[in-house]
Amino acid sequence: MDYQRVITTLNNLLETTKDGENGFRACVAGVTNPRLKEVLERAAMRCDEGAIELESKIRSLGGEPATSGTFAGSVHRVWTNVISSISGMSEQAVLSECERGEEFAERAYEAALQEPLPPDIEQMVRRQYEGVRRNHTLVRDLRNEAAQPQS
Repeated sequence: MDYQRVITTLNNLLETTKDGENGFRACVAGVTNPRLKEVLERAAMRCDEGAIELESKIRSLGGEPATSGTFAGSVHRVWTNVISSISGMSEQAVLSECERGEEFAERAYEAALQEPLPPDIEQMVRRQYEGVRRNHTLVRDLRNEAAQPQS
């Protein structure tokens, strides 16, 4: 097993997860509905928990958790676009941008799951991927709900 490649894969996910946390927090700032704020804040906290787990695993493999890099830069640009575009948007539009970020995160996890990973790490990545998918579904459902005309 090429553990350096595993560390690189986990570092890519770490950057995605950190950017997801920042993106969710930006979305929290972009909505006024207290329920939405709470739901998005919980999603941000789940991202933070995932990042802590990834950092721990990277260190246990003898690696150093990433703080920047080529892949990280592309992830950061996606979330920067999300964050910069939400100012003054409707809640539906904010949720659409948040959903776009989660679609990116899903693709990052899907790519990681194509890599050769030790079984315990694959299980952790798969579990986190399911969490990303749940976040994506939640945000999509909230966006759809926000799109419904208020009666």
